[in-house]
Amino acid sequence: MTDLWEIEHSLYSQDVQTICGVDEAGRGSLAGPVCAAAVILPRDCEIEGLNDSKKLSDAKRRALFPVICEKAIAYGIGWASEQEIDEINILQATFLAMQRALDALRVRPDLALIDGNRAKDFGLPVQTVVKGDSRSANIAAASVLAKVSRDNVMDQMAKEYPQYGFEVHKGYGTKRHYDALREFGASPIHRKTFLKKFYGQP
Repeated sequence: MTDLWEIEHSLYSQDVQTICGVDEAGRGSLAGPVCAAAVILPRDCEIEGLNDSKKLSDAKRRALFPVICEKAIAYGIGWASEQEIDEINILQATFLAMQRALDALRVRPDLALIDGNRAKDFGLPVQTVVKGDSRSANIAAASVLAKVSRDNVMDQMAKEYPQYGFEVHKGYGTKRHYDALREFGASPIHRKTFLKKFYGQP
């Protein structure tokens, strides 16, 4: 058994039966929505190659995506738009996406493991796990679903706004992205609150 199940095993020993992992993708991006996924894997479910999505190649993440969906007891994907991010701030928008992912589950978990060190009242018991995507199988699975789902959206956005190179950087602040912002200005899917400093606004 891999170390990815260590946290879950500790909880199983405390009679917590149904455990959900929750993670997000796109929190630091300058454009597009933030995506969250919630995944409930069967106990000790072995998925070969499962790891923190940031440690996996794009091809590996895409190969794992259908395997996770097939093996999961339940999974949900939730979104918060760039408009919602600008209105309520990125932290609250991330929580909103996580709540929507949890609400999309067809099975109610006994406990949700949330990647990171911050959470809110999601209407069920939660436990935050720093670097959870490399310490929990359920969070690792959620990180893959969130990342691939969001990458797919940004690939679509690249077709609508080809001048920004979204298919390459997925909206993150690379040199190419900032160069495009200087040349073309912001698109409708850019997060205005994230660009204030770039444009010298207070």
